[in-house]
Amino acid sequence: MSQMLNLRAQVVKTLLAVQQGQSLSAILHQQLDQVAAKDRGLFHELVLGTLRQWYGLKALTLPLLSKPLDNPTVETCLYVGLYQILCTRIAEHAALSETVTACKQLGFPALSGVANAILRRATREKTEFQRTLNQAHGLPSWLYKRLKKDWPEQLDELCSALKQTCAITLRVNQRKIGRDAYLAKLQAADIQAEACTVADAGIVLQQSVQIPELIGFDQGWFSVQDQHAQLCASLLPNLDGKVVVDACAAPGGKTAHLLEKFQPAHLIALDQDAKRLVRVEENLQRLQLNSDKVQILAADATTWTAPEPVDCIVLDAPCSAIGVLRRHPDIRLLRQSGDIAETVALQKQILQQIWSQLKVGGTLLYITCSILKVENEQQMQQFFAEHADAREIKIEADWGIAQAHGRQLLPTSAQGDGFYYCRIEKVA
Repeated sequence: MSQMLNLRAQVVKTLLAVQQGQSLSAILHQQLDQVAAKDRGLFHELVLGTLRQWYGLKALTLPLLSKPLDNPTVETCLYVGLYQILCTRIAEHAALSETVTACKQLGFPALSGVANAILRRATREKTEFQRTLNQAHGLPSWLYKRLKKDWPEQLDELCSALKQTCAITLRVNQRKIGRDAYLAKLQAADIQAEACTVADAGIVLQQSVQIPELIGFDQGWFSVQDQHAQLCASLLPNLDGKVVVDACAAPGGKTAHLLEKFQPAHLIALDQDAKRLVRVEENLQRLQLNSDKVQILAADATTWTAPEPVDCIVLDAPCSAIGVLRRHPDIRLLRQSGDIAETVALQKQILQQIWSQLKVGGTLLYITCSILKVENEQQMQQFFAEHADAREIKIEADWGIAQAHGRQLLPTSAQGDGFYYCRIEKVA
């Protein structure tokens, strides 16, 4: 059937699968396979863009309907149509006719007239519609309330940043090539890029590129990693000759970065999801970092016991991932308010178990890609209250916002995603 569907109908089908609880990363490749190669860029843009603007488009659409549609397919067609008209350079007539056709192809010819009428109105009143969309916070109401409580001063800026696309950042593998040398190679190839301000091996790309086609990809010269995620390795003591655990390691960005920067005696990359660990293996192979000193292990961090005393643990704890909403806009639809308490309880369990594996004098770096205080600052407040053998090592830095414990980076338009870091030493 998918062969018969136009591109907009394929986009709508993918968005319906997300509404039913499927994550985009799990279904995207399969969906892309059904799309003609020439259309994949547009397909990708329409899926991600509509998700980024989802709640704004919803708020825009509701007053235009005389009665609720109660039809997820037609509503999704409307959002995809409005996104094209208000946020892309696609010709209005093409956006309109292709979206109305999609509505018919997906089995709702009787309601295609409603879609047609609203989309025509959007083309006539475009400036007004755009203004309304820009003013919408674009978040599910539960999340908006939480962010308002946690970050009242930064709220407007945050809502705006979370609707943007985010730049692609590379992390140069400094075992292979220096950052400046790689930057020069990109510039020689007419690729616009600049050095990151906060990450010492990071380069921000200022144009869209096919990553595998970049110079040195197969030789392992770089990886794609958000610049705020790259700060992890700079917050650790020297790990040469040490036993290190990267807990919740998949897809392996931090594991690779630690091996690029240090020479640990033994590094265990631990993750519960064996499928995702394949990515770790692949990344280390491409970067030529796989060695007999690295062990990739599928295990549950709430129960895992280390075979030997551990000097350093990097714990990128499971979280709501609200800090990476731009990169993974399906989280807007997938995450529910009730999930947060469950996640906080899981973090606490993992912290408890992992801490008991660390030797006295060792370092634990607690990380999340969340911007909710309950998963970050408040989680750490509770941890320190319950662990007399834990001492915070303050992060002195000119990035992020100092919290009661740790530092919080918020997603910003020009820089990286939302990350939280707290460095802890185990004392006797």
